[in-house]
Amino acid sequence: MLENGEYAAWYKTPKGEGTAILVLANGKITGSDSVLVYSGTYEVDGDRFSAVVFTRRHSLGQSSLFGIDDIELELEGKSNGKTLSCSGYARHAPELPFHATLIRVQDPPSARTGQRKPADPTIGPRQPFAPRLAIRSI
Repeated sequence: MLENGEYAAWYKTPKGEGTAILVLANGKITGSDSVLVYSGTYEVDGDRFSAVVFTRRHSLGQSSLFGIDDIELELEGKSNGKTLSCSGYARHAPELPFHATLIRVQDPPSARTGQRKPADPTIGPRQPFAPRLAIRSI
């Protein structure tokens, strides 16, 4: 069963590779990387996974791995609950195979137990940033 939560995604096409953060929750996918936002839906049947994901540019930057910003990806794969491996194609660039691996991001300890992690006694307190100014007389 695929767990709801945040996933680190690594994806690739023959044109390159990239990373993103995705949230999978109750059949909905949302997320982003440095230039694109992702949205879509997914279905799980046992360990089988299928999804339709749409992309849209949110910032200037590198071109997408498909050469097109607004795409529709159709994906299929397998999940073991914490990781997911899938592949598919973009409807607007079917000649480019797409592969992705998603790894569930662990909840921070405070979210799981309600307790804060104890401070590390070997690390001193953070010092405030103090910019150094060089004054030169002429």
